[in-house]
Amino acid sequence: MGRLFGTDGVRGRAGEYPLDAPTIRRLGAALARALGDRGGGGVRFLAGRDTRESGPWIERELAAAIGGEGGTLVSAGVIPTPAVAYLTPRMGYTAGVVISASHNPFEDNGIKVFAGSGEKFTEALEDRVEAIMADLPDLPPEGGSHTPEGGSHTAEGGSHTAAVASGLSRKSVEQIDYRPEYLDHLLRILPSDHRQRGMRIAVDCANGAATTVAPQLFERLGFDVRLIGDVPNGRNINLGCGSTAPELLAKTVVDGDCRLGLALDGDCDRAIFVDRHGRVVDGDAVLFLCAKQMKAEGRLRKNAIVATVMSNIGLEIGLRGAGIDLVRCPVGDKYVMDALLTHGLSLGGEQSGHVIFADDLCTGDGLATSLHVLRTMAVTGRELDDLAGELQTYPQVLLNVRVARRADLTTIPPVAAVLDDVGRRLAGQGRLLVRYSGTEPLLRIMLEGRDEAEIRRWAQEIAEAVKRHLSVGT
Repeated sequence: MGRLFGTDGVRGRAGEYPLDAPTIRRLGAALARALGDRGGGGVRFLAGRDTRESGPWIERELAAAIGGEGGTLVSAGVIPTPAVAYLTPRMGYTAGVVISASHNPFEDNGIKVFAGSGEKFTEALEDRVEAIMADLPDLPPEGGSHTPEGGSHTAEGGSHTAAVASGLSRKSVEQIDYRPEYLDHLLRILPSDHRQRGMRIAVDCANGAATTVAPQLFERLGFDVRLIGDVPNGRNINLGCGSTAPELLAKTVVDGDCRLGLALDGDCDRAIFVDRHGRVVDGDAVLFLCAKQMKAEGRLRKNAIVATVMSNIGLEIGLRGAGIDLVRCPVGDKYVMDALLTHGLSLGGEQSGHVIFADDLCTGDGLATSLHVLRTMAVTGRELDDLAGELQTYPQVLLNVRVARRADLTTIPPVAAVLDDVGRRLAGQGRLLVRYSGTEPLLRIMLEGRDEAEIRRWAQEIAEAVKRHLSVGT
């Protein structure tokens, strides 16, 4: 079947491998054994989930498997991913488990694990869990088959989850409401003297995990909030809302005369902003404005930050002008955190809105990010569009080419020649990045440069060369 863990835990379509009940059971048992001192006994897991309809039955399967090994799983219910990362070490749990597929549609789900320190599992621990799973038999769910008749993902007239749940034990999972502790942590990020009470903002909760926390947070901070994406029904998570679809938020900001808008994703670990004019402010701009402010206050360790290879070259140039170095890392927030720890830095993130303030937490937190942005606005007395407008981004072109195999491009002379030629044309005035997707049979081609039409033409040249030599049928 290949490696179970991807760049952000185990992810797939709920009810199908690797998120079918037997695999989830084996995963739960393996986690307990990998982390337990004596075959799984005594381990305590804290679980959180987003609003997908498949979340509760996946949680029950994990709890049953962990319980079968002598461990326990306690559920914090619907709560942001970063809340589980924050609470796991502070409440004395062995590990944290989050059931979420982040920005994906409701049919998908996922399982990601945090170590007892609050950091995401290392690849070494993931390998140990997978090795244990390989020696375990399928552990069927209590009460019978976990697959709807006929094996289809959806049943006529009803959801897959409803069909699945009919075969499950209804034994409940212990629940503890830890939201007050997490809210107190967030409130400390924005001190009272930096809270602009009455300031009107719009918040898009993506019909996800943020719905249980964000309204209370901003109400306690004294903001005048316009909420959207705050009525989850199990199937509308990320649907036309959230960080991947900020159009409704932009309209809400402009129509409501808001100072800014905040769009979270399904599990609330990333944030995209909209300024008062309805323009999107991405993770690069957030890194830029927060890094400058942290440096001015002496809070930016080593005067450097971490960003992935996908961050715009304009960020690198702008930071350099402010006396701030940029360390690049592979795509994925766990790689951002690894680089932060390796280099001893305090700020890093991704263009997509995953931003890590390492002094607060070891993972991205969309709500914490919003508070740091609001704090910067309050301290400087400037609007978001003004702060973000100082970042001059270069045009960026992204192309995806479906490939039949993953070959070393340098071993294919016609492709290598085109890549070398484009690299020479950029001549230090842009960037070329070509990489394979970690989850799909795609080659991703990214170019940045001063002239968008020019780099688009060059990207197409690379894509055509790849299609001739690596596409299906070649």
